Amino acid sequence: MANDERPSRKETVPAAHPKTEPAPLSISFYVILGVALFAFIRTFSLLSPILLSFLLVLLVSLAVNPMISRMRSLTGGRKIPTGLVVAGLVSAMALVGWSLFGPMKDSVIKISDAVPGYWERLQKPLIKMEQQAVIFEEKLQAEVSTEIAREDGGAKEPETIPRTTPSPLSPEESNSLRSRLNGMFQDLLGSFTAVAFNGAQILVVLVTVFFGVVFMLMNPRPVFGAMLSLLPEEHHPKALVILQRIGKFIPAWAGATALGMLTIGSLVFLLMWPIFGFMDALVLGLIAGVLEAVPFLGPILSALPALLLALGQGGMTPLWVLLAYGAVQALENNMIMPFIMARGMKLHPLAVIFSMLLCVAAFGVLGVLMAAPLVAIVRIVHDELYRKRFLPHVTDADLDHLAGLALHEIRPDEK
Repeated sequence: MANDERPSRKETVPAAHPKTEPAPLSISFYVILGVALFAFIRTFSLLSPILLSFLLVLLVSLAVNPMISRMRSLTGGRKIPTGLVVAGLVSAMALVGWSLFGPMKDSVIKISDAVPGYWERLQKPLIKMEQQAVIFEEKLQAEVSTEIAREDGGAKEPETIPRTTPSPLSPEESNSLRSRLNGMFQDLLGSFTAVAFNGAQILVVLVTVFFGVVFMLMNPRPVFGAMLSLLPEEHHPKALVILQRIGKFIPAWAGATALGMLTIGSLVFLLMWPIFGFMDALVLGLIAGVLEAVPFLGPILSALPALLLALGQGGMTPLWVLLAYGAVQALENNMIMPFIMARGMKLHPLAVIFSMLLCVAAFGVLGVLMAAPLVAIVRIVHDELYRKRFLPHVTDADLDHLAGLALHEIRPDEK
């Protein structure tokens, strides 16, 4: 009887449940998703500083993380390395700011004094053009009046309208070239309230990013764990590969950018020293180094303060400044940039320019810092999610060959 009461092995094995297909999403889900997307678009102007702060925190944290990881192996934790790195960075910034406050103040005063003179030089040819336009208009009116009188068959020749010296244009003549130019500059600069608001917004973002980076470096795992928790489990391996590739690229990009900033700033300082002196050259070198972080437009913007100072001095100084900055650009394009490209920064200039326009339109001035990393991140995501799935056997050489065929640069039988 004992053997009969014992349950058989077949009875103890639970029956396998049939594999169920995932239920289709209801219409309400898509309605809620559409409403959420619409609300996000409508409130993006308010959310953009928060999103920019979070992206900059991730960017800076990934750039500094290799240094913290190496120091962590010695100290056994992340808090002490983070404190040392932050203290060193704050001390360096305070020392640089203290040493450059006086020279920068003098240089700003010189630039401010040079701007009115430059604007006066710019207005003189505009006034001359306006006066010539008035004279030409009066002459044309006189000729038209004479021709009309002749066609009407008047008994006597019409009196010639005497040419008078045109009087200065009144402020009400808003269609003049100078008025339009003044309006353009006013629109570009904006009101003081808007400038102050934008400056305060940038300051809030920078302070938020600073403290966010500190806390992120101390314990980054919960943040990345939360991002991975938003994805289904079957996508975790692919997401991990993407994050690892981004984590390798960001430090290389940050190092290459820092190297370019240091090199360009030093070159500008050495070339401007004989022209403007030590203090002004130091400030111009600092401006050129900082603006080197702005792709392509940074070097052009960095030359404007030097040109204003050169115009204030007059003579051949503007020509020497243009030649010096041209030499810096030649060295950057032929030596510095190829070196950076060799370190893995193979980003197409056109993609970076459009990315910069997109980031500035979405996040403001500080968004330009996200331009180059955004292009690289999009390329990494494209490689992992699209290219490996739909173009597994197509190499870069194959794509280049197809592009040459599309542009008729090579024949179909060429390899």
